[in-house]
Amino acid sequence: MLSDLRDRLGSPTARGLADAVGRAVGDGALAPGVRLPPIREVATYLQLSPTTVSAAWQLLRRAGTIQTDGRRGTIVAPSRSGGPGRYRAALRGRSGFPLDLSTGVPDPALLPLFADIPLSSPSPSSYLDEPVLPELESFLRTTWPHPPERLAIFDGAMDAIDQIASGLLRLGDRAVVENPCFPPLLDLLEALGVRVVPVETDACGAVPSSLASALTEGPAAVFLQPRALNPTGASWSGSRAGSLAAVLARSGAYVVEDDSAGDVASSGLESLGRLLPSRTLHVRSFSKSHGPDLRLAAVSGPSTVLDPILERRLLGQGWTSRLLQTLLLRLLTLPGPVAAVRHARDAYAHRRATVLATLNDHGIVLPPGDGLNIWLPVRDEQAALLTLAANGIAAAAGAAFTVGPGAPHLRVTTGLISTDHAAIAGLLAVAAQAPPRSSPR
Repeated sequence: MLSDLRDRLGSPTARGLADAVGRAVGDGALAPGVRLPPIREVATYLQLSPTTVSAAWQLLRRAGTIQTDGRRGTIVAPSRSGGPGRYRAALRGRSGFPLDLSTGVPDPALLPLFADIPLSSPSPSSYLDEPVLPELESFLRTTWPHPPERLAIFDGAMDAIDQIASGLLRLGDRAVVENPCFPPLLDLLEALGVRVVPVETDACGAVPSSLASALTEGPAAVFLQPRALNPTGASWSGSRAGSLAAVLARSGAYVVEDDSAGDVASSGLESLGRLLPSRTLHVRSFSKSHGPDLRLAAVSGPSTVLDPILERRLLGQGWTSRLLQTLLLRLLTLPGPVAAVRHARDAYAHRRATVLATLNDHGIVLPPGDGLNIWLPVRDEQAALLTLAANGIAAAAGAAFTVGPGAPHLRVTTGLISTDHAAIAGLLAVAAQAPPRSSPR
């Protein structure tokens, strides 16, 4: 065991030892449940100080790689699936409902149609062509919230965030996230062995004072949604973006902005890239606006960060289909698709506003927000879900979206409520006020 660690030890530091243990676990050299030697024995064998080994063990415990198991001492933690556990938990048991408001997906009836779009493969096409279609890049630069130094196309927003996080973060690092936030981001950071530091949110997104407190923990990256925060719908104002930038300017953390609602958001887009260009990576998704199966997202950022990620990508998929990029360009520029997306934006805003107005009539006052979802406070999550289920409606349990304990909520995709808005909102209000079910004796 110790020889395995010695062979993998890149640097005689706590981070180096933590990385060595992480690689040994990943390679199968250290199996789940294996007991690690005492700290002094490890230190002597590897010619490190006990303090260095202890610090490495602390990093590994925070990452969930090792754990203390009573008399067995310190052991390699049981393996984790590394999959979207939180997201699956949020959607568990939601299939088969007449009205499924749990998913957060766009209404298929509001997506632009592909059938009538003239499409041909870019020519010439080879492995050596530019990874980003030049015409698409030129168009995106005219619509970007700040002048991007480097611009890339990825296979969807989560693919982009996955590759960015893998490039920026290491085992035991800290990353700041909004609380609540999108569950797959929490699943991803957990799979990377990154410790999550939550930041409070309000109607305008991340709260600057809470962010300032989180930054004292020395995070390597900060993940934020500038508008239509999933699940709350919060969006930055110009002043909020300025306050967040002022706080972040005092740290060295990179900022990853996830504009997941994209073109169906009604709010104007504020980006920290305008104020912190050397440390901001901005991700714009086209899934909600143009179709989840399009699987495309555009990313901007400093070349010092994006270039290594793109170089690493050449060892895998290399680039995102230029045929799909051509389709996206047509969707973004042809009058028909542009009008369809504009109609979808207005429809989602109307559906959200109508539901919120009815909830307000029932005494549940929520901020206007933006996007496809609302964050509905309830007395008890399970009671609310059961009450909705009795009426043929599914929603997502809020616990999967939060870091640590929090007030009970449901995420409800109002973007999928195409008719009977007042009646459905009335059922949501009844569910929100449902008392906890008593346990059977």
